[in-house]
Amino acid sequence: MEIRQLRYFLAVAEECHFGRAATRLHVAQPALSQQIKQLEGELGIALFNRTTRHVALTEAGRQLADHARTLVGGEERARAHMHELAAGRAGRVSVGFIGTATYDVLPRVARTVRAQLPGVAMDLQGEVLAPRLVEGLLDDTYDLVVVREASPGDGVRVTSLRSEPLVAVLPSHHALASRRVVALGELADEPFVIHPSQARSSMYDRVLAACRSAGFEPSPLVEVSETATLVVFVAAGHGVALVPHSVQSLSLEGVTYVPLADPETVDLLLVRRAGRNSPATTHVAAVIEECVRG
Repeated sequence: MEIRQLRYFLAVAEECHFGRAATRLHVAQPALSQQIKQLEGELGIALFNRTTRHVALTEAGRQLADHARTLVGGEERARAHMHELAAGRAGRVSVGFIGTATYDVLPRVARTVRAQLPGVAMDLQGEVLAPRLVEGLLDDTYDLVVVREASPGDGVRVTSLRSEPLVAVLPSHHALASRRVVALGELADEPFVIHPSQARSSMYDRVLAACRSAGFEPSPLVEVSETATLVVFVAAGHGVALVPHSVQSLSLEGVTYVPLADPETVDLLLVRRAGRNSPATTHVAAVIEECVRG
C-alpha cells in the first residue's frame, strides 16, 4: 500500500465517480481504475460498490478512508516540514553567549528570531564561559557562539560583530561616580571585581592589560564568574570593575557606569563551524549579525 494509491483511493471516495477523480488527479481513468483494483487485491477486500451509474464506499472503504486521510495528511505535513527545513525556516538552533553579551544581545536575538523565523526552535544559553563555548561548538553542543576571542581555523569561522569600549563600574556612592569620565589610573588603589582568570574568561586578561597600560597592577582581585554577580559585588562595595559598554543594559541599583577618559576596546565575535551548518543556523547567524550591527 503506497501513499500514491491512498491519494487515488481518497479522490474516488470523495468524488464517488472514477471519471471526476481521474480528472482531479490528472491521470487517465483506466490507470486510476487499475490502481484501485490493485489496492483492493493487496488488501483482499472490496473498497467500493460499483454500478454503471454509481460508486459508493463499502464498510471497509469507509474505515480505510479514515486511515488514508491520516496517512496522506502526515505525508503532506512531513513533506512541508522538510521544505521548511531545507529553506531554513524550521529546525532547532543552539546558541551560547558569554556573560557580557547575555544582557543586551541575547534578548534582541530571541525576539527577532521569534518574529522572523517562528518555525525555528531556539536553545539560548547565556553566561557561559568562553572556553566552554568554543569546545561546545566543536562537539556540536552549540551551533553558534558569541565570544570575545576566537581564532579562525581549526574548523571554525569567525565573524566580527562589533568593537566596544570598556567602562568603569563604580558603587553609586563612590567619589568618582559623578564624573563625566574617569581616568583608569585614578582607580589604581581600588580592589577590582573581575571575571575569572584566562583559562576561564577572556575578560580577565583584557582588564589586566588595560590597567597595566594605565600604569598599575590592580590588587586585590575579587574573581566572579557571572557578569550580573560582578555588578552586584560592585554595588555591595567589594570594589570597582571594568566591563564592555553594552553591560550598561544590566541596570542594577547601587552602581554607576562611567566612561574611561582613554577607553580600551574589546571585540564581540560570532563563531560557527566552518561546515555542517544547517540552513536554520545560517539564518540565525544572519539575525545575530543584524541585531548586533543594527
